[in-house]
Amino acid sequence: MDFVSIRIITDQIKPLVAFYEAITGLTATWFTPDFAELATASCTLAIGSTRTLALFGADVAEPAANRSAIIEFRVADVDA
Repeated sequence: MDFVSIRIITDQIKPLVAFYEAITGLTATWFTPDFAELATASCTLAIGSTRTLALFGADVAEPAANRSAIIEFRVADVDA
């Protein structure tokens, strides 16, 4: 199992990405207007808008409700 990222879900993606760029000194990579990542050698901070939640097919996060973070792991066999 490999740790992939911490993903923060937000209604305000542009200001939140700008905030983390400012405090980390990193430049975010924007993959879509609704998803950006700040990557380091050891971890990735992913930031997604609430529109990205549809990709998960469930109510997995909610912005501004202490339910806004998703921890992501990569595994060889997700069913196992």
